[in-house]
Amino acid sequence: MNRRIPVPVGKHPPVGGRALFEFDDTSLALFNVEGDLYAIDDSCPHQGASLCGGRLQGRVIQCCAHGLRFDLRSGYLLNSTAVKVASYPVEIIDGQAFIVIVSEESAP
Repeated sequence: MNRRIPVPVGKHPPVGGRALFEFDDTSLALFNVEGDLYAIDDSCPHQGASLCGGRLQGRVIQCCAHGLRFDLRSGYLLNSTAVKVASYPVEIIDGQAFIVIVSEESAP
């Protein structure tokens, strides 16, 4: 069963913005790219550096520690499927944003 985590009040980023918040001992980064919301784990899979503060170019976030670049839609390292940061769908229901955590049983 999927779990919906409400985005806390004040953490819904404006267009072009980003927000960082915690839930269940996990740091999540939420990005607003042209009105579309993308959520990823805030830890780079290379050495754990924060991704929220990285350079954002369109739907690509660049890790500020070593320059790795990840596609916010898929979580994959650009031009590779070998390295991935966890990414989560974001749903808007009655004006409230929810990050959807897909359970492993229902994942494709």
